[in-house]
Amino acid sequence: MNPRLADATSPYLRAHAGNPVAWYPWGEEAFAEARRRDVPVMVSIGYSTCHWCHVMARESFEDAATAADLDAGFVAVKVDREEHPEVDAAYMAAAAAFTPHLGWPLTVFATPEGRPFYAGTYFPPVARAGVPAFRQVLAAVAEAWTERRGEIDQTADAIAGALAEAGAAVRDRPATTVTAADLTGAAEALAAREDPLHGGFGDPAAPAPKFPVATALRFLQAPVVREQAREAAAVVDRGLTAMAASPLRDPVEGGFFRYATRPDWTVPHYERMLTDNAQLLDVALDEGRTDVVRGVAGFLIDVLQQPGGGFGAAQDSESWIDGARSEGGYYARDAGGRAGIEPPAVDGKVVTGWNGLAIGALARAGAACGEPSWIEAARWAADAVLETNVAADGRLVRASLDEVPSRSPATLADYGQLAHGLIALAVATGEVVYADRARDLVDACFDAAGAPVVPGGGDPVLARQGIGAPDAASDADEPSGPAALAGAAAALWLVGADEGTDAAYRDRAERLVAAHAPAALAQPLAYGALLRVAAILATPPRQIVVVTPDAGAALATAARGIRADVVAVVTPQQAHAWAAAGYGLFADKILRDGLPTAYDCRDFACRLPVTDAGALAP
Repeated sequence: MNPRLADATSPYLRAHAGNPVAWYPWGEEAFAEARRRDVPVMVSIGYSTCHWCHVMARESFEDAATAADLDAGFVAVKVDREEHPEVDAAYMAAAAAFTPHLGWPLTVFATPEGRPFYAGTYFPPVARAGVPAFRQVLAAVAEAWTERRGEIDQTADAIAGALAEAGAAVRDRPATTVTAADLTGAAEALAAREDPLHGGFGDPAAPAPKFPVATALRFLQAPVVREQAREAAAVVDRGLTAMAASPLRDPVEGGFFRYATRPDWTVPHYERMLTDNAQLLDVALDEGRTDVVRGVAGFLIDVLQQPGGGFGAAQDSESWIDGARSEGGYYARDAGGRAGIEPPAVDGKVVTGWNGLAIGALARAGAACGEPSWIEAARWAADAVLETNVAADGRLVRASLDEVPSRSPATLADYGQLAHGLIALAVATGEVVYADRARDLVDACFDAAGAPVVPGGGDPVLARQGIGAPDAASDADEPSGPAALAGAAAALWLVGADEGTDAAYRDRAERLVAAHAPAALAQPLAYGALLRVAAILATPPRQIVVVTPDAGAALATAARGIRADVVAVVTPQQAHAWAAAGYGLFADKILRDGLPTAYDCRDFACRLPVTDAGALAP
């Protein structure tokens, strides 16, 4: 058992601790060993629920002869992409120079200084379909390292230079103010990419994998799109209806699978991710699909929530059936058929930002659907993350496992996603303490000049090597760092954190959106999360505050049924606490004549308070 991996805070690394390969975890020790031996580094990046990662592990990393080749000519580094997203992003960008077919497992060869010079994805144990065998690749790279070192250095320098130029181009882009008309055009351009036969986005005749792209769906649900581009907004209902009725959704446990391999949403890739399901919960809630909402909420709580409170990262695609590994076999059975077999393993790694997505979605759904247990599940997760996923210096860490924090620092997306989720939880519970914690997280992500920064500076190994992850605001399977931070800042503005302060959370959100607006408007499918924030900022918000000692009062129930940017139901004491903490939306919100009282505010200007549910405008 490899002691360097056996105690890792990653199930993926722990699964490789028994390999004959002398793996190192990501860190300076591996590169120092490569410099000492003057050998290249092979960085293998994957994650615990990745099917082809499992396949390559069984075929190559568990093979003694392959392990001997690796250990003789390389220092082998195993990376969990979910624990080290910056590392994954940096090496994925470099890999694009060698293959257009990016994915995981990602196999990258780098110099001892960390500069990539060759990359690929899955390599089979024997050559097939034009792809060389993995041992052939190892032999070729080792031969080039010893016989053509100059060519390797030139390639590494060229890739590093190209990545630096691309990063500079992104940073030097002019900022652009986004208007409602811009957003309407982006929504219509996005809708033009709809699959007219099967719903969702893509070419109905293309063989490429098909993803839900929840970030794009959430943009099309923004009020400005619903009002000014109704045909574009209708794409969401058609897509969700198709996905919910297809094999992409597990009819027994309710969660959605990662993607389908065919345009009609059939033949799924059976891993079920926290990121997808948390965001699709929000999509379903906004579309009024309570059946889908209840299924996804049940999956999050019953399957992914861990004993310590946090939500695990994903559920595997594979399980043991009749003594053999089966991809999807568990999910092909009905409830009765599943009862007698062990379910696929859950990656119990509690990722900070991803938990923020789930916390926010469950808090919103619980409030809207009258399910206090969902709100309590969100609260339990929030308390767990705020207690465990924090370093000694108070900064967030990326993840934890079994209530042991990782050494990997949190990303900008972690800060933004967690903060946004905490604000939703604060509104759902009425507890201002969660909004205060969110405000602290957002404040930590801006320097004195108001520029966004990653607290602590990001991954230290990449920083020492001068290799940075791309400065991207585009989404992958989750809101990007800039989009998540902008969303959290906008959410603070919506609950009145700007009023009476110099924090200017709306201004911060606007600057983040403007910095990436040209790319977002040109490529709306890739920037849905940022465009949703832009849409929130583009129209006057509606905020409803109900003050009542009885959360089940008719007035509170009526308010929760209204589509508004904020619907907060608070006790008189909670309203006072929010106002005292500096959230102007709650100032002077009191009971009238001792009755539950609703304040309907449009762009922070409130109408006369009402005590009759029938007096609330829909």
